[in-house]
Amino acid sequence: MALHRLNQITIGVPDVDTTGKYYTEFGLTPAESDIGTATFATADGGDQLRLAHSATRRLLELRIGADDPDDLDRIAAALTRLEIAATRTGSEIRAVDAGTGTTVVVELAERLVQTPTPTPPYNAPGVAARPGTRAPGVERTAAVRPRKLGHVVLGSTDQERSQRFFAEGIGLLVSDTVPGLASFMRCSTDHHNVLVQQAPLGFLHHTAWEVDDVDEVGRGASAMLAEHPERHVWGLGRHHIGSNFFWYLRDPAGNFSEYYSDLDCIVEDALWKPEVVEGAKGLYNWGPPPPPSFLAPEDLADLMINGHSGR
Repeated sequence: MALHRLNQITIGVPDVDTTGKYYTEFGLTPAESDIGTATFATADGGDQLRLAHSATRRLLELRIGADDPDDLDRIAAALTRLEIAATRTGSEIRAVDAGTGTTVVVELAERLVQTPTPTPPYNAPGVAARPGTRAPGVERTAAVRPRKLGHVVLGSTDQERSQRFFAEGIGLLVSDTVPGLASFMRCSTDHHNVLVQQAPLGFLHHTAWEVDDVDEVGRGASAMLAEHPERHVWGLGRHHIGSNFFWYLRDPAGNFSEYYSDLDCIVEDALWKPEVVEGAKGLYNWGPPPPPSFLAPEDLADLMINGHSGR
């Protein structure tokens, strides 16, 4: 695949400082920023989150990595066929998805290299893989730090149009779909990097941040909730589509942020058969039922009334 990673997202929020403190506590590392913005790094992906002022919360920009200028040429040609306006320079191409209202930038970037995380030994029936010692997960004391930005989930007023933009225009591959509702698409070997779902307006539903394992999912969420139980949204559970463990929290602007681990990987595209998933099975395999506020965030009515004017 010529595309190979999510590079960075820029989220517009009404209060950059307050939201920035949340993501520092979430485990991202503050980085050098322009005046009026805040930038944060993951352990492996570098500067992957940028916050900027906006009258309402929204995803302002999504940046995707590509290998060489020929990849940008192919994207430019594909967007032209779809009659989507794009701006091309030597190192990037940018266009706006009408359904989500998000500016998407594909830029030349180095591929992400991650140091493998050793798999901790798990005892199982008939298998004493860890005799005479406690599980490593219960001995950890260091703060949880996300390894990379894994995916973003966007609401679109025209899900099919947004899927064409990302798949036929930008070049993402479709991994699985929920008919008439959502499409899971990838620009890397991860099962999905962009999920577009039908919604009454274009908005950012959540961002997802990879941690080492399910213990880090639980430890990270528990630390975030210790003094702020109101941040809890949904978890702990395991999704069916993508298979990942999850726990969702809410940032001060109203965006959901997810700790996840053990997402499906698609290394050979030809060996993966996209699945059409119906009903609740597409949302989760086990865990507590999703609250209504996860399916329809409580501020959607306000976002529709106030619109997305002002950045």
